[in-house]
Amino acid sequence: MSDTISPEHIVRLPQSGSGPKYRRVADAIQSAIRSGDLSAGDRLPPVRELAWSLGITPGTVARAYTLLTDAGHAVAEVGRGTYVAHRSRQGAAPRREYVSVPMQDGKLSLVSPQLPDLGQVALLRAAFARIGETAPERLLHYPTREAYRPLREAAVHWLRTIPLGGIDESDIVLVNGAQNGLNVILQAILRGPSPTLLVEEMAYPGFRRAADLLRAEVAGVPTDDKGIVPDALETIARRTGAQVLCTSPDVHNPTLLCTPESRRREIAEICRALDLQIIEDDCYRRTDSTAPSYRILAPERTWHVASISKVLTPALRLGFAIAPPGRGSDLRQIAEYGFFGIAQPLAEVAEQILASPETDAIAAAIRDRMAAYVRVAVNALGAHNLTWHEDVPFLWLPLPAGWRAAAFCRAAEARDIQIRSADEFALRDGRAPHAVRIAINAQIPLATFEEAMHQLHDLLVHPPEQISV
Repeated sequence: MSDTISPEHIVRLPQSGSGPKYRRVADAIQSAIRSGDLSAGDRLPPVRELAWSLGITPGTVARAYTLLTDAGHAVAEVGRGTYVAHRSRQGAAPRREYVSVPMQDGKLSLVSPQLPDLGQVALLRAAFARIGETAPERLLHYPTREAYRPLREAAVHWLRTIPLGGIDESDIVLVNGAQNGLNVILQAILRGPSPTLLVEEMAYPGFRRAADLLRAEVAGVPTDDKGIVPDALETIARRTGAQVLCTSPDVHNPTLLCTPESRRREIAEICRALDLQIIEDDCYRRTDSTAPSYRILAPERTWHVASISKVLTPALRLGFAIAPPGRGSDLRQIAEYGFFGIAQPLAEVAEQILASPETDAIAAAIRDRMAAYVRVAVNALGAHNLTWHEDVPFLWLPLPAGWRAAAFCRAAEARDIQIRSADEFALRDGRAPHAVRIAINAQIPLATFEEAMHQLHDLLVHPPEQISV
């Protein structure tokens, strides 16, 4: 590659025209590329040097470079700088392999799902740039309920494929991720000095964490291959006086069970008879699901939680808490009293993302890419008792004889692979099966992920001679 282009060379490039400065700088560099003044392999000046030469902020130059790399006109290399791309790559969408951030010590994390960047980062950058150009008064005042209306309407459109029955923007409260939505809903419905909520015996840990914050008790309900056992639900609800059932009927976390419609109807009738509220956690959803949601089966008592974290990005911390008909004001009051609503700039960015015609295609591409990783895992581990679905970014693996979950996780970590033991999903006084959850990390090359799956397979077929306890 050639030497770094001097800032003075860039300064001589014409920067006339309308639009923000970062776009004019990017246009000038792109024009120089087309004219041949800048050649493939030329290294662009460091951001701070060019900013000083042009008399603009480093952030403005960084934005210009981002526009060029997102359009394929430049290539950014970590630790080396930004270079003019070869002509065969210019105008093409950039291909990036984002390396996942290690948990602590450089080990490959398969603890939580990690989404690939297939265009959502560019959408977010563009949206944040546009927010920076909005009228200043929108960045100086407390947000109002009416100011959030466009995002709530965009959320209704985003949720249109989920069988929720009719929902209106007034039914939705915007929250800082699904966990925050769960907390807000529980605050709206729990009553008395020592309330109890019910969960599956193996359940998403966030349920019990929310209960801890609200000083509520948690009781586990047995499950079978169809989900919650109705008779057990009725018995435990009567014994504990529980007020709410928290459940994930479409994709149970961590076992991937999907509760069929017939079982959901039984559960809905029991909840109606015992005046149990239902919180339906819908953060993982299968595109092939046909069973109606609890909000359709028992709309008067079902509270629905969803987010974009498992579909587009968890970075925005954007979630949706949906109240039963007529209860939206209860949720809004809790949110307004608790945190005055999500930040207005965040709401405007999220509105642009959800309303973008590109977003559905990006979400579909992300699902397809995650499915490719799932298939690789199944090819490596399918001979074992594996539960999986191409739409779900994790797998459930009951361990063969000779392995205990804690010992298997330690053995995997010794090979620099981090996974989650079933113990993390059990209640404090509950018993966990000897099983592990393996999350899909699509921020690493597929070959690296495949090698990790073969490492886990090797462990499975070579259990320790002594069983660890």
